[in-house]
Amino acid sequence: MKTIRYHLLALTGIIAFSMLSLSSCSDEPDSENFYTFTGEMASDYLKNRPEKYSEFTTIVERAGLMDLLSTYGHFTCFIPNNNAVNEYLKNRGKSSVSDLTDADCDTIARTHLVNNMYTTSEMSQDRLATANMLGRFIATSSGFDQDDNAVIFLEGLSHIYFDQKDDSVENGVMQPIDRVIEKSNNYISDILRDNPRISTFYNALLATDVISEIMKVEDENYNNKSYPKYYYRSHIWSEVAWVPDTKKYGYTVFVEPDEVLESKYGIAKGDIRALYDLACELYDPVYPQDKDKEGHSFEHLNDSINPLHRFMQYHILTRYVAGTSDLTPMDVNIGIVKGAFGFDETLINPVDWFHTMLPHTLIKVEKLTVAKWMGEGTKGERYINRRYDDAYQIEGSRIDATIEGDVIHDGINGHYFYVDDLVAFNYDVQNKVQNMRIRMDFSSVFPEVMTNGLRFEGNPEQDDAQGYPDDSATPKNGRNFYFPLGYLDGVSFSNCSVVLRRPHINFWSWQGDEWNLFGDYDFTFRLPPIPYSGDWQVRLGFCAIETRGVMQVYFDGVPQGIPLDMTKYLNSDLYLGDRFKSDETLAEYDKMSDEEKAEEQKVLKNLGAYRSPRSLFHFSTSTKSYFAGNERTYRRILCQTYMDATKDHYIRFRVASDGKQGNNNEFMLDYLELVPKSVYGVDGEGDMEDDL
Repeated sequence: MKTIRYHLLALTGIIAFSMLSLSSCSDEPDSENFYTFTGEMASDYLKNRPEKYSEFTTIVERAGLMDLLSTYGHFTCFIPNNNAVNEYLKNRGKSSVSDLTDADCDTIARTHLVNNMYTTSEMSQDRLATANMLGRFIATSSGFDQDDNAVIFLEGLSHIYFDQKDDSVENGVMQPIDRVIEKSNNYISDILRDNPRISTFYNALLATDVISEIMKVEDENYNNKSYPKYYYRSHIWSEVAWVPDTKKYGYTVFVEPDEVLESKYGIAKGDIRALYDLACELYDPVYPQDKDKEGHSFEHLNDSINPLHRFMQYHILTRYVAGTSDLTPMDVNIGIVKGAFGFDETLINPVDWFHTMLPHTLIKVEKLTVAKWMGEGTKGERYINRRYDDAYQIEGSRIDATIEGDVIHDGINGHYFYVDDLVAFNYDVQNKVQNMRIRMDFSSVFPEVMTNGLRFEGNPEQDDAQGYPDDSATPKNGRNFYFPLGYLDGVSFSNCSVVLRRPHINFWSWQGDEWNLFGDYDFTFRLPPIPYSGDWQVRLGFCAIETRGVMQVYFDGVPQGIPLDMTKYLNSDLYLGDRFKSDETLAEYDKMSDEEKAEEQKVLKNLGAYRSPRSLFHFSTSTKSYFAGNERTYRRILCQTYMDATKDHYIRFRVASDGKQGNNNEFMLDYLELVPKSVYGVDGEGDMEDDL
């Protein structure tokens, strides 16, 4: 919708240009991408109103960004008026903009500029969906101004003027604001320290020395300029990929405020001993072998086996998440669909899984959408380690999306959220909540993707022209990425390129994005952890296409079964043949009786495959096309084996194609499933694993 709005705004001012023009190796925008202007650009808007914005205009000019705002683009400009800039200067002991350095001006200007277009109606989450030009996300919240007008607040302090909001120009949206936006350059450890409402949690970070584990910011040796663009062909699409701009490290912390610890657990503010005793109750049943060891005692809080040390580590994700909207898959508002991308929210709650700092553990984050399983929860809110179904009724901890004006929640290497109850990897979480099918998009598997802002890149509603990839510095619809060796933790590979294709709503890919391997690949990655030791299946969800190849899978170095051929469909003789009825509306599938569905699942399971889940879909024109009815989109069992929950496990993919099959042995990774025997091990007559 943003792209549609962009074209409407610019209709009278655009010089038509052909998407079929030849790609350029230059990073400079082609001249055909510039407008012939008949209306105001963002730059004109600022210059034509000196009585309001002369100070901010000077800041933008000194930052060298005015030319950018006068050319091709689609910007949101948050523009503080002169009074706001002067108040900002006064608070810093400066008398005028001339007292600022050029670097100061660059920081201020880029903080207020976003390379995408947003009206206030699209600021419904707790952060703007696109980072600003400093790569930082602006926190947004709803409130009322002094005249009781409903307005949007930025970072809990500045608000967009009600009577001046959403002012359109040829290349963007202008949002006048009442004060300068500021983003903290402090570490996550510093902003936790400075919040008096969470002193018990912070002091426990100090006492256990877990605070020393959240200090990394960026790999200064990484230089994206040393890598060329990578041109490739995936199915029928000729595309280009870039290496990520940065290699940042980040952390997300879930924090119980002092009042929660005291009101629910009787822990007085600052009472670390009481918090340790609570941690023992939670973690001793999970790690009974460590109870009598020296490191377990209160005198050894910094030991890796100490219950309080584990308690604190489990509160921390090893990735940066700027807002609650990123904790579950991307929400879209497209046609008939309003909700998480690729999820039928009437059938399942959108869920994501994330590594924590506690070794070999995951956190489950769930947005409530299914009325049947709402329990005491609130629709639309997100919860940690919740499971509310026929088997268990465990409410979990609600994540608070509140944006506060008086304390900071976002730093240069991390973000924190309040929670309303304990976050812990206790016995119930291990054996009940997480004793289920764990389904993860591959972009969730690797923390670096989210930390560096790569997951939901670009406009998913727009495809690029076939055969002519847009390789300009700022491609119109967004970028694809490929990853140098060493960028992704726990990943090794040779003789190949590893590509993340940006989301497209019409692709046969869950959540729109997909990972491709090209070349004579030998690719190994560390599996996400499982909650307990036992027999597990590992499954790969993907789309079979004639341009793809064949690979051999290994689990912990041991080959697993016959090679996986990504050119074979479910209606091929290898699987169901003409017994599979292709129908992405699922009308044919729903005609089957429960007994027929169970029998088909057993046949496929014996062949090492499953249909795609019934709850997943993509868009075909303006309708939902369900993967379960598509012969191309299905799941293959990579292995079924005993897995030790205390150890790392690895999957290896090695090319087995005959020569350069298809598009350079193209291999697709869409989503991963880790499935315990309690789920896959159904074997009674008419029994089946649920198809969601």
